[in-house]
Amino acid sequence: MNRWLKFLGIMLISFVLLAACGNNGDENENSNTSVSTNESSGEEQELAEDEVRITITIDDGNQYVSEEIVQVEEGDILLNVLEDAFYVEEDNGFITSIERVSDDEDEGKYWMYYVDGESSPVGAGEYELNGGEEIIFDLQSIE
Repeated sequence: MNRWLKFLGIMLISFVLLAACGNNGDENENSNTSVSTNESSGEEQELAEDEVRITITIDDGNQYVSEEIVQVEEGDILLNVLEDAFYVEEDNGFITSIERVSDDEDEGKYWMYYVDGESSPVGAGEYELNGGEEIIFDLQSIE
């Protein structure tokens, strides 16, 4: 009987340790995307003249994906800077995925970008940076 209790005790402890160290099952093992609700602390770091802030969001900024402050030289192309700072996929010059968050043709969601709050008239592969810009790439529905 004593041997049986020891065995059960060891099994119980092993089970608890494995359960505590294992995957809790709430996470999608195939998910490569880290997305959270956009909650700004209200404190934004001031940009130097040779820096740009690139923020990646979804649905008009309702979901925050990532943000980087990147040093640039005047005339650097936005798409090149974006590719250096983030994981980016493109197809025929169109951005299809940033940080593994992909566009969705079926839902009509595509990547749009804004410079200092204004939509740019040229693609990211043609936009020349000056420094000091606030750039937002947002995955949003196009109507």
